[in-house]
Amino acid sequence: MPARKPRSHPDTPPPARSDVSTRVDQAIRTAINSGEIISVGVLNLVKNTLVTALVGVQDVGAEIGGAAVAAVRSSIAAAYGIGADLGTVAKQAIRGTIHAAEEIGGDLGTAASGAARGAVNATGEIGGDVATVARKAVEGTAEAARDLGADVASLVKNAAEGAISAAERIGTAAGKAVRATVGEAAAGVKTLARGVPVPIKRAAAPRPAARKRRSRSTPRASA
Repeated sequence: MPARKPRSHPDTPPPARSDVSTRVDQAIRTAINSGEIISVGVLNLVKNTLVTALVGVQDVGAEIGGAAVAAVRSSIAAAYGIGADLGTVAKQAIRGTIHAAEEIGGDLGTAASGAARGAVNATGEIGGDVATVARKAVEGTAEAARDLGADVASLVKNAAEGAISAAERIGTAAGKAVRATVGEAAAGVKTLARGVPVPIKRAAAPRPAARKRRSRSTPRASA
């Protein structure tokens, strides 16, 4: 008898993807797999792909989040296939996503959150280090915010929330690891953004040696 095809569960339909997200996914995967990433760079590749896909879209606000997820997920999945460093790819892909959102007038917070969520999701799917990628996502978001003169603390918060949300869906251990790593990275970034120097513990100065009292000579008794 021919093998029967497994029935899909009616309660878990596959997530719908917009045409924009699909085009972004295909363009980035093709470019990275063909080696174009070496000459173009992940930041420019993601930025240019998103701008091309989203320019002329009627509702950029509704599309930017899904497109950001697709861009970063595709970058990490394709980079994994060629043995590239996932943390570096995630960082540059998120920078490219936020730069693209700025250029087309999209919401930067939505882009940062979606990009970080996509980075953690994709890393979890391939069994990578989600905590490291989440930290790089926060760092990339902070760098993009500084590049554009945007609110660093606000965008970092958006990215951290996106990363944590994705990690908690992967599992309890991943959620705890990402929450701790992202919290530490975000705190450091916010401190630098406020211009507050990180306190450095200095060794206590040695105390001066106590002076010895001069002993007074006992006067000799007169004969």
